[in-house]
Amino acid sequence: MNVSSFKVGRAVLGPREHGAAGHRALLARLPNIIIVLAMAAPCAVLSQEARLVNAQTQTRAVTSGLEKEFRSLVKNQVEPAWIGYAVPVVEGNHHICCYSSEESRKPASLRRGRCQLESRDEGMNFNTNGDDDTRENPGRVLVLWRVADKNVGKIRVFTDDCELDAGGLTVQWLTDVKPKESIDLLASFVGETEASTKAGRKQSESAIAAIALHADPAADRELEKFVDSKRPEEIRNNTAFWLGNLRGQKGYEILRRMVREDPSDKVREHCTFALHISKVPEAVNAMIDAARNDKSAHVRGQALFWLSQKAGDKAARAISDAIENDPETDVKKKAVFALSQLPKDQGVPKLIHAARDNRNREVRKDAMFWLGQSNDPRALTFFEEVLTH
Repeated sequence: MNVSSFKVGRAVLGPREHGAAGHRALLARLPNIIIVLAMAAPCAVLSQEARLVNAQTQTRAVTSGLEKEFRSLVKNQVEPAWIGYAVPVVEGNHHICCYSSEESRKPASLRRGRCQLESRDEGMNFNTNGDDDTRENPGRVLVLWRVADKNVGKIRVFTDDCELDAGGLTVQWLTDVKPKESIDLLASFVGETEASTKAGRKQSESAIAAIALHADPAADRELEKFVDSKRPEEIRNNTAFWLGNLRGQKGYEILRRMVREDPSDKVREHCTFALHISKVPEAVNAMIDAARNDKSAHVRGQALFWLSQKAGDKAARAISDAIENDPETDVKKKAVFALSQLPKDQGVPKLIHAARDNRNREVRKDAMFWLGQSNDPRALTFFEEVLTH
């Protein structure tokens, strides 16, 4: 899925807007989420904390609190430079780096990423749990801040297996950073109101993602603050994505509450996608609840679509239930489309049942259409039966 500077899935578009092809294209991109960030290069300069090249490195221990040390460095930095540190990364096979087109074609275990911090092309890959990825899981997340004219600019995030090229700039590398202090510092860059500039939005998005990558319970508590209904929708949406993608059981619990209680249809819609990417088994139940009970027909339809990507008997029953019982024809039609996304042995018999027996003409019409797209011999047999009687 394409995102920019951790700008993740702002609008999860339904089949009505872009059809099956649009959804398939979106899903094909999910394993490698492309995020706008920094780039890199090889060499181990900073004692296993980060691998920097082309950098004027100055290392200093944090002895009086990260906030104080960081603000002091920023206040005195006029020329462009970077400030960075490493903290333990959340559990999981997360590799955050940059890969050339040639490298990305290699098996994950053979890729060698490098990111150039000063490059205008800020693309990077955030890869999670590829089947061919036998690399050791990263142990730390690297947080880097670009500073110039006594102000903080971009925030970059990588894992410690990534090689970084600083473009000849000074890098102030901080050691002995406490994860809680890092989370607090990052949180100060997430606004209470919607950012007025593109740079401000990118900074906020990167800070949210960096917090989500911390292996510390304080990250969950901070992320929970970001989904308060008083926060801008954009911040709630970005936070929801990372809750589903990285934060496990606690992330699921926050999302479950959001999808029930958030006043914004757009945010609840986004939560159905975040639940879809969650690895917590109970997430399916929360999606089913949204598909049945959300006050917005559009949100119910989106929940049905993402349920179809989960497959399984429970999801299939919820989709069939929507076809039979949802009061909105538009939701019924989206449920028919969702049936077409199920594995054929699940979806085709249910589509045939809907085409043959449903009382709603639009449902029967859509079921016939998606059967025609299935290229399944059972559909052909059904069409022959209809045409000969």
